[in-house]
Amino acid sequence: MNDTDADLVQTRILPVPPRLVWRCWTEPALLMRWFTPHPWKTTHAEVDLRPGGIFHTVMQGPEGQVMNEPPGCWLEVVPHSRLVWTDALLPGFRPRLNPFITAILTFEEVAEGTRYTARVMHKDAADRDRHAAMGFDQGWGAALDQLVGVARGLEA
Repeated sequence: MNDTDADLVQTRILPVPPRLVWRCWTEPALLMRWFTPHPWKTTHAEVDLRPGGIFHTVMQGPEGQVMNEPPGCWLEVVPHSRLVWTDALLPGFRPRLNPFITAILTFEEVAEGTRYTARVMHKDAADRDRHAAMGFDQGWGAALDQLVGVARGLEA
């Protein structure tokens, strides 16, 4: 298996600048407004923006079901251009059983706004396929549309 065979990738040009995409990813109050595709909602977000710091969200479905996965941690933080987080490690780089993803997010300034790339790495093709079947393209895409809406509101 090639290193990238277990990855899912989404790249889009967003009509907002990288600094606003960054804010939407790194400020808990903003993250809660877009992170979970409707009709789900994010009811809690915790961000300690430093390598080893916590990244944690709690999501609630329309019938009250709750997704409260163990928190992950940031691996890399490059202001306004790159964020890397994983659920393979808990805050403080403590190992976690049964990890699912590591996400590399890049925000590149382009004339139209931001070239946004999310590369989501899985330990194997089976986990990649499971994530794809969960609706990765549709879910991450819908959330990204919501991020754009929140970011546009910040511009006003």
